[in-house]
Amino acid sequence: MVNSISKKLVSSIIPERQENSNKSTFGRVLNIAGSSFYPGAAFLSSISALKTGCGYVSLACIKSLIPVIASMVPEITYIPLKENRLGSIDSDNEIKQLLTFNVVSLGCGITTNDSTKSFILNLLPKISDRQKLIIDADGINILAMHKGEINLKDAVITPHPKELSRLLNVSVAEINDNREKYARITSQTYECITVLKGKNTIVTNGDKIYINQTGNSALAKAGTGDVLTGIIAGLLAQKVSSLNAAVAGVYLHGLAGDIASKDLSEYSVMASNIIDYIPFAIRETTIKE
Repeated sequence: MVNSISKKLVSSIIPERQENSNKSTFGRVLNIAGSSFYPGAAFLSSISALKTGCGYVSLACIKSLIPVIASMVPEITYIPLKENRLGSIDSDNEIKQLLTFNVVSLGCGITTNDSTKSFILNLLPKISDRQKLIIDADGINILAMHKGEINLKDAVITPHPKELSRLLNVSVAEINDNREKYARITSQTYECITVLKGKNTIVTNGDKIYINQTGNSALAKAGTGDVLTGIIAGLLAQKVSSLNAAVAGVYLHGLAGDIASKDLSEYSVMASNIIDYIPFAIRETTIKE
């Protein structure tokens, strides 16, 4: 069955805020992101999780990035990682705090060199089945190099058509001509939640298929996918199911783009602007009609 994502559906998914609460009430996200080439990816995917309501975000990134990102956002904490000669995560790293987080987000801007790939492949089996996992960008590209070696059950993956083509060994043209088919195949093959990005983003668990109607060309810009990853991670942290977090996340992301473009035009919206409009998207979605 194919369903259109509606405001009513998303309103029922977004969790109500508890008055008697603390930061742990709303979950903890570990975001493994960034490299010397893509520091913005680490920033965008971290702060957008907080903007969506989670209580605590810790960014695991190469040590040299921390002063840069900390100067832009004081609200996140950091886990410094050793850096390889290519400016990304070295294989000789261990995150001892891994199991203290209920969500692990990885892939935004990490690159796919052998050292970083080794780190990710060593880390993934250590993630508990009690933790939620979301994988984007270079994380998906690393998966494509090691098909079938990693347990993705109930994980959320957020490929664009080119990334999905690498994962499935199917051409981008074929995927674009049969988006629902290949999104479903991905979820059935890997037992994951697939978010196939693009106009009318598709979300599926291999059985149910949801098509998003929010969003416009303003989102066709570098960094907006990192924001989407953070939004979904923030919802996962608040104990929203993997499928529902993906459904609500793509809707809110698109709606933030719609609202932002009314003020800034579709030409001028940047990924960082989308973050600023997440609160307005949440407010508009949760207003009772």
